[in-house]
Amino acid sequence: MHQLVRIGRLLPAIVASCAGAVWAVSAAAQPWRPEKNVELIIPGGAGGGQDRTARIIQKIMQEGLVPTTVTVNNRTGGGSNIAYIYLNQFTGDGHYLASATATLLTNHILGVSPLNYSHFTPVSVLYGEFIGFAVKADGPFRTGKDIIERMKAAPESVAFAFGTSPGNANHIGIARVMKAAGVDIARMKVVIFKASIEATNALMGGHVDAVATPVSTYLPVLETGRLRIVAIAAPQRVGGKFADVPTWKEQGIDVVMPSFRMFIAAKGLDARQLRYWDGVFAKLAGSEEWKKELAANEWQGSYLSSAESSRYLDARYGEYRKILTELRLAK
Repeated sequence: MHQLVRIGRLLPAIVASCAGAVWAVSAAAQPWRPEKNVELIIPGGAGGGQDRTARIIQKIMQEGLVPTTVTVNNRTGGGSNIAYIYLNQFTGDGHYLASATATLLTNHILGVSPLNYSHFTPVSVLYGEFIGFAVKADGPFRTGKDIIERMKAAPESVAFAFGTSPGNANHIGIARVMKAAGVDIARMKVVIFKASIEATNALMGGHVDAVATPVSTYLPVLETGRLRIVAIAAPQRVGGKFADVPTWKEQGIDVVMPSFRMFIAAKGLDARQLRYWDGVFAKLAGSEEWKKELAANEWQGSYLSSAESSRYLDARYGEYRKILTELRLAK
């Protein structure tokens, strides 16, 4: 009799516990979706390359891909660190995404930032741009081979310009080409500008000898006739307005150097949030509107899921560390 009384007293607690467990399992099984504004954090100012990309994505997302509002938040400064420190405070919250480039990796390798890609959740590598090499139209270089020959004879005699920081994808692109050509990359002369378009303007003004930057940077000034694109570090010709430009591989230098663009989130996103954003970015990458933007800007679509993006960053980090150590920029 006493045993039955004790069971009777425990029964409400047992029922409540079971109900709680059922609710938790049910909640975990429910698909996640944004419940408030989604913020796209950009480590650059309005009008820059990453900002333009974010505003295109914002427009496509708000045309039915995402159920809430989507806003762009420009967080400039600190070599992208201001933006990533801001993102880092939203652990486990899938409402905040940030644009990222190779700088996220190289800043950590160079000791410029304590934050590495492993401190965040990779969401999607979305597209890439191949590095194009340009010279002054009326200058002494007519081809990529001309630059190589001069560099072999006197590495310090060619001033390469790029934006926006030492050790970034542009710098690595130059180093990989010169290393493949047998040039001592530690002797290269580089000039760094605040933006790649500033480096391009300096080239047209005769202040530097060559520029390396993603090819879309050249689009606004191609029609001036004041510069010549002599090589692109792509696996095959890019096409479009760059259809006549040979690759480095065509000129005997087997180097491919893309400058990737992606989105990341803070640490701690759960599987439901990642499934949601995998679906959104997969649909975005397959949309006709996005494909038109890729073509208009000479971007190379390269959508990767969150898991694929994580593996991609692992490979790039090791690759970048090796070349930056050879440049004597990293230990």
